[in-house]
Amino acid sequence: MLKKFAAVAVAAGAIAGFAADALAQQDVKIGYSIGRTGLLGPAVAVQEQAYILWQEQVNAKGGLNIGGKEKRKIGKFISYDDQSDQGKIPQIYEKLITDDKVDLLLAPYATYLHVAITNVIEKHKFPLVGNTASSVLVRDLKARYMFFSELLPDAYSKTLVDFLKSEKITSAAMFTLQLTFNLEMKKFSGPLMKEAGIKLLVDQEYPPDLKDMTSIVNAIKQAKPDAVLGFSYPGDSVMYMDKGRELKIDSPTQFLLIGPSIPFFAPKFGKNLEGMLSIGHWSPNAKFNGAKAFNDAYQARWKEPPDYLDSVIAYVSCQILEAAVAKAGLDKEGIRNAIAADTFDTIMGPVKFTNNNNATTSPGILQFQNGINQIVWPPEIATAKYIKKPAWQ
Repeated sequence: MLKKFAAVAVAAGAIAGFAADALAQQDVKIGYSIGRTGLLGPAVAVQEQAYILWQEQVNAKGGLNIGGKEKRKIGKFISYDDQSDQGKIPQIYEKLITDDKVDLLLAPYATYLHVAITNVIEKHKFPLVGNTASSVLVRDLKARYMFFSELLPDAYSKTLVDFLKSEKITSAAMFTLQLTFNLEMKKFSGPLMKEAGIKLLVDQEYPPDLKDMTSIVNAIKQAKPDAVLGFSYPGDSVMYMDKGRELKIDSPTQFLLIGPSIPFFAPKFGKNLEGMLSIGHWSPNAKFNGAKAFNDAYQARWKEPPDYLDSVIAYVSCQILEAAVAKAGLDKEGIRNAIAADTFDTIMGPVKFTNNNNATTSPGILQFQNGINQIVWPPEIATAKYIKKPAWQ
């Protein structure tokens, strides 16, 4: 009987050991929500493609380094369509944390959806590295577990106006989408332009459901400004490009906030994209560690170039999370503390979080030149010299 009990005990111990090993080798569960439908639908693919590329690269290396003790593969992402609706997204992140019991979270797309989930993240003390969120409002959130890796409109506005001053721009036309990021760009850029002696000849706002930009572009054509500044999102950037070509807006400096660096713009607009400006602080030619490798890997995987802003910032948020997990494992407080304390080497340069968890890095201005978005401002990170926009084809 004693021998039988001993055998049973050994067998039970072996089973328990196998179970522990199996548990240890379980895939890491990562979840997020994304606006596949609704207002954000045309823009979000570049964020999700960056997430998937990162996941595949990590798994190809054997998995996530969990606190230096083991490697575990990342399982299939748990993701939901939030329909670009800030009313739906808090429930989605609540579900990811409490029902799906994910190990890690990735960010949604757009500023207003980041803001909408902050209370959920803080309540559960579940660290999240944001990416496509840019609003000075995030400074007022006083979040402890939400981190914002994108630069804020006041920094972008100063960079934009410094660039305009460098080109001796004396007049501008501005049109602004009535969403948080866009309105803040106008709020901070306007006074800086006035201070710089840049006369604002057109200043129009419009709602997200705008269907036609003819009246705005007609006003720009009549004003004949040195610079056109569109504080726009992808859909209205497309409208401006179409109408600007049709009415032949010939201002030598033309800027659209979000759009020209998104991959579908180049095949859609061809030569007409040449010389268009946008915000961004990354280029495949930038001297940042891994910048070219990311570009090459993204193009090989998706058969198109990355979005120079959103693909990059989404991938950077994953790099930061990966480094924090390597240091702290899957302990939520440990991850939070690692993100708050460390400086991270990323494809857009070193990133450190200060000032209520906002990242410090260099904002830039991109320009589409010969099929590539080059950084043309500021000079210290520039990859090419600025050119005036050629005539529309």
